Amino acid sequence: QVHLVESGGGLVQAGGSLRLSCAASGSIASINVMGWYRQAPGNQRELVARIISGSSSNYADSVKGRFAISRDNAKNTVYLQMIDLKPEDTAVYYCNADLILLGGPQQYRYWGQGIQVTVSS
Repeated sequence: QVHLVESGGGLVQAGGSLRLSCAASGSIASINVMGWYRQAPGNQRELVARIISGSSSNYADSVKGRFAISRDNAKNTVYLQMIDLKPEDTAVYYCNADLILLGGPQQYRYWGQGIQVTVSS
């Protein structure tokens, strides 16, 4: 079994910063891609940023220049540093990981439970 646990969310004023973390644990052989998605009320879940094992990353246009994704492969952890937050960044943020379990080789996608980020104006 695999678990992804997010932390670091909360309430912040516009212009402020937050750092999200997501740690994966369990019977993991390797993790290919780790990413962050978000879902605001009434909206579909959307990609925020993702990072591939070789550290190549991509971002949604709406967060480029404000958010930075990074990962610690030794800890199976992905981070999302968010600066200059805006009210429109308010959403539940979900971590995900495309990984191979011990005994492989099939790749599976796992999701965290989600964490609330609220930006007040």
